[in-house]
Amino acid sequence: MPPAASETLTLALADACHEPLGATEPYGESDGVVRMIVTEQAFAVLLLGNTLKTITVLQINYLG
Repeated sequence: MPPAASETLTLALADACHEPLGATEPYGESDGVVRMIVTEQAFAVLLLGNTLKTITVLQINYLG
């Protein structure tokens, strides 16, 4: 992944660490557990763990 696309995705992931639901979009049905970050050149699918306050990256795709 080119540096610019990587940096944008990294910043979006950092935002998700502070505000998981506000910085992400639903992935399919809005269940508050599986979420997605979409940038201009990439997207990531995330699993939010509410009990332990964790975010697990399930998938990253580069679209460029």
